[in-house]
Amino acid sequence: MLKRLLARMFWAFSRWTLVSEGAPTRPTVLVGAPHTSNWDFVLMLAIAWRLDIDVHWLGKKSLFHGWRGPLMRRLGGIPVDRSDPARVVNDVVGQVHAGTVFGLVVTPDGTRGGNEYWKSGFYRIARETGMPVTLGFVDRTTMTSGLGPTIDLTGDVAADMDRIRAFYADKSGVRPERRTEPRLREEHPAPTPDGA
Repeated sequence: MLKRLLARMFWAFSRWTLVSEGAPTRPTVLVGAPHTSNWDFVLMLAIAWRLDIDVHWLGKKSLFHGWRGPLMRRLGGIPVDRSDPARVVNDVVGQVHAGTVFGLVVTPDGTRGGNEYWKSGFYRIARETGMPVTLGFVDRTTMTSGLGPTIDLTGDVAADMDRIRAFYADKSGVRPERRTEPRLREEHPAPTPDGA
């Protein structure tokens, strides 16, 4: 209740406008892009709390050290041990089977810019768990943020990414110069040794 009240106040007084196609009705991988600023975290919480979405997000273990640990977990954080990434997928699968409706927030493009590709973790998690992907966005040109469509991935990486690229084509992020084009390395398979 308090979260929804805080979110209502945020959207009432913020320069940003919430635009959404509605909250997901089943567990989903919630892509947050273009992720160009740490302010995106505040917008993500404001979206989730206003739409009453139970969100979880993946963060490096160092974010959970000391006094920050309980706060980060309370805000939905899941510490990721990069030496055991399979455990994260197994935990997500367990929650899906338990019938919990939640959004697993993944920011595939990072915040520092200069990346050639998105990280493919969101795609792998969605395919391995059978979860759809909901396209969350931040667009400074229109000062809007929210949720776009929820799509089921087909396994055809290039075709799926074409749909995702089409949605994000006009979205700029808080710091447009840091935006990374939605593209996965897996769309461009490495050439075979014989050049075929």
